[in-house]
Amino acid sequence: MSDAHAIRTTGIVVALASEARTLIPHATPDRLTPLADGAALWLSGMGLAAAQRAAQQLVNAGAKALAVFGVAGALDSSLSNGALICPEHVLDENGARYATDASWRASVQQSLVTTSGSLLSVHAPLLTVAEKADARRRFDTLAVDMESAAVADVAQRHSLPFISLRAIVDEAGDTVPAALNNAVDAWGRPRAFGLITAVCRHPSVLGDLPRLYSRMQRATHALRAAAQATGPTLGWRP
Repeated sequence: MSDAHAIRTTGIVVALASEARTLIPHATPDRLTPLADGAALWLSGMGLAAAQRAAQQLVNAGAKALAVFGVAGALDSSLSNGALICPEHVLDENGARYATDASWRASVQQSLVTTSGSLLSVHAPLLTVAEKADARRRFDTLAVDMESAAVADVAQRHSLPFISLRAIVDEAGDTVPAALNNAVDAWGRPRAFGLITAVCRHPSVLGDLPRLYSRMQRATHALRAAAQATGPTLGWRP
């Protein structure tokens, strides 16, 4: 990799194209996208395996710290759409538990109002109220995503500081229709044929679109404000 693309500070894993746009107008999937102040992001696509590959690529490019940035689902009813969570611990479904960097987290909390607690990373999205309630009971975490534990694992193996900064998109009492979830690609971009098929087979999902759109707009607005407050390194200081 050329020196022009080397990372001097934070490597940020972002799963969705809409999340990446809160940091930079355009990012190419599965490519390093330089940011200011020696930081860079990798638009990974959804899932633990994709996030792990992205984190390793960022480490290979010279990242001195790793972060996950984007949206999450609430498991606790106290977290509303647009709330920010910067967890103290990240867990996976196999019982692994990772601590986030305390000084970095404190730096973020000087600039933002965030909730701490724990975050769960899962292999498949939790779409129903019942699935979220079960995860809350089993793991005692406040929110859920599909990437943070994988990036935390890479950071731990390379002895790098790590945080996850998430904005809540769906609340604990929200159901996300499976038909709509299946109508987007790995980067959260609508697949035209899949969306048309979903609407044809399940006309009722049309009624869910305004609510889901509003939820995502509020979450990405919170992410954009968080990025502006913490800067390209997301508040990390060597």
